[in-house]
Amino acid sequence: MANFYTDVPEIKFELENNPLMQRIVELKERGYEDKDTYDEAPQDYPDAMDSYDRVLDVVGDITANIVAPNAEDVDAEGPHCEGGRVRYASKTYENLDAMTKAGLNGMTMPRRYGGLNLPVTVYTAANEIVSSGDAGFENIWSLQDCIETLFCFGNEEQRRKYIPRVCAGETMSMDLTEPDAGSDLQSVMLKATYDEENSCWRLNGSKRFITNGDSDIHLVLARSEAGTRDGRGLSMFIYDKRDGGVDVRRIENKLGIHGSPTCELVYKNAKCELCGDRKLGLIKYVMSLMNGARLGIAAQSVGLSQAAYNEALAYARDRKQFGKAIIEFPAVAEMIANIKAKLDAGRALLYQTARYVDIYKALEDIARERKLTPEERQELKKYSKLADAFTPLAKGMNSEYANQNGYDCIQVHGGSGFMLEYACQRIYRDARITSIYEGTTQLQTVAAIRYVTNGFYASVIADYESVPCAPQYEAFMARIKAMAGKFNEYTAAVRETADQDFHDICARHLYEMAADVIMCHLLLQNASQAPELFGRSLQVYVNHAEAEIAKHAGWIGSMSVEQLDSYRQK
Repeated sequence: MANFYTDVPEIKFELENNPLMQRIVELKERGYEDKDTYDEAPQDYPDAMDSYDRVLDVVGDITANIVAPNAEDVDAEGPHCEGGRVRYASKTYENLDAMTKAGLNGMTMPRRYGGLNLPVTVYTAANEIVSSGDAGFENIWSLQDCIETLFCFGNEEQRRKYIPRVCAGETMSMDLTEPDAGSDLQSVMLKATYDEENSCWRLNGSKRFITNGDSDIHLVLARSEAGTRDGRGLSMFIYDKRDGGVDVRRIENKLGIHGSPTCELVYKNAKCELCGDRKLGLIKYVMSLMNGARLGIAAQSVGLSQAAYNEALAYARDRKQFGKAIIEFPAVAEMIANIKAKLDAGRALLYQTARYVDIYKALEDIARERKLTPEERQELKKYSKLADAFTPLAKGMNSEYANQNGYDCIQVHGGSGFMLEYACQRIYRDARITSIYEGTTQLQTVAAIRYVTNGFYASVIADYESVPCAPQYEAFMARIKAMAGKFNEYTAAVRETADQDFHDICARHLYEMAADVIMCHLLLQNASQAPELFGRSLQVYVNHAEAEIAKHAGWIGSMSVEQLDSYRQK
């Protein structure tokens, strides 16, 4: 029987073959303090890893045998809006029921609230797996991750009220964007007013492009400070669907992810609770929420790339032309090798990012209960910075690769790829949104560019250069070092140009150069441990990265401040 976890050994490798995992588990399990209270709590590190493996085996089984077989029907039917409420496609309910019965909700939440207490890295693997079966359904299921923000910033009464409900299978959404406030969230105008008579907050206004907008529990960004028009007047609120007051005006008619309802919402005096402190909604809480969401989209993107690879490989092996399978033609073989190399490189970046996130989040959680030691404070600072630097790389690059791999998957199918009966067209349509929502690739570049110009990525790359590689891959290390040299050279050249517009137009090129070098190093580390899994992808990806870096270097080298006007459309 198929299993989307055990059938992809690269996922298990990422979980079991990195030295950071032991530290992650120690922090998450707090020295295994739950072992005497909860039967399911692990006794030690091997027991924890075995537990994670078993959970992901269940995720892989449900995805392969329920979610994936339902995907085409869900895509065709889609959700409906009936009387201001969302009704999912019928087989979406089958998917949700299977996940709930298996206890796969509230995955990262502490056991005391009914959660599984899984590290972010393991939850990231689950997201990838589910997305490889149906990215639209993964959108609904993975929004359980919103509970992290409530856990971090809500009070204990709110934690006890809402977290067990999510762990039991209730759904969530984050209600951020509005018709006039997409990426520019400081322009949000949904009004929050305090109702003195009933001692509660009320919400009035509208939201647009809200994924799973008719969920059970919403985190809502709203303007609590009258007369303000910037981010300092925004707060975060919790809306409980049981209290009423929010209707779905319509469900958007989208290109892809059809199973996931994207809603326009109307708030009419809706009762809600303040989450955390006033005025920190955008400045602090949404930033945390968005970073988690961006890691989730990176995982969704890797899942889509895996699906594209699976479909392309299976078709190329089966389809015969001119008396032989088309995979034997070099032009087709090259496309499939490139899909696999981008998949493996992007996955390595995804899990490295998740590991960095795990360490800093676990330390932040501990800091809410006791004072950190000086060593722990340094560790928190280190991994918080690494997570902040790597998240926009993981989200931006993997979403672009999902699009490229979906495109190439259709190309491998030829004319059949343009037909709706093949899954590749759904994968291609679903992938398109990944480089847009939760911050476009352009915004990921904006988030990352300071780590280019301040030399942080260069320092990370230098650290990676000190990691020993297998002797047979020393030539690859030399090539990657040469790429890093070009990245440093052209970063310095751009930095020396005292023109902000010039810096901005070169930013995307430097961002991709940094990401390519980092992914080459991560693949090199993986191939040194498991050449049978990653050796081919290392060779293909280093060839790809060298060409990309030469392209970006050539573009920056030929660009000048005087040419900027040519790029401005009048």
